[in-house]
Amino acid sequence: MRIMDFLNEKAVCADLTSTNKEDVIREMVELLVKAQVVKEKEKIVKILLEREALGSTGIGQGVAIPHGKSMLVKDLTAAFGLSQQGVNYDSLDGEPVYIFFLLLAPEHSAGPHLKALARISRLLKDKYFRDTLRAARDEKTVLKIIRQEDAKK
Repeated sequence: MRIMDFLNEKAVCADLTSTNKEDVIREMVELLVKAQVVKEKEKIVKILLEREALGSTGIGQGVAIPHGKSMLVKDLTAAFGLSQQGVNYDSLDGEPVYIFFLLLAPEHSAGPHLKALARISRLLKDKYFRDTLRAARDEKTVLKIIRQEDAKK
């Protein structure tokens, strides 16, 4: 599975403006609304915040992967966001988060959902990949970096 198989190219932002966890989730869901993947923004935000209440999806090293499942999405889909200033996200390591992958899956798609989470996590363990993404200043560059990394592995 490649990230570009589920990342919506219209739901990529290289300069998130939010400064806290809830706002970042809202801003990223809005990317999916604008990309016409999600219609019911508030219901999706609620699902993602309920998942966050179970434990932070800020996995450390400046990365968060907010995720959830809903009958409101037909296919596995993701949005990508980059925060230039960093967001206090209650990460496992207590550090700010700069790189966000928001993942949504249909209610009964455990396999693809878990594979996508594993793929994102595996790629983001690579410090060079994280640093390259953080240095991106526009959406076109972000997509180029992800495509190049997808092609390698």
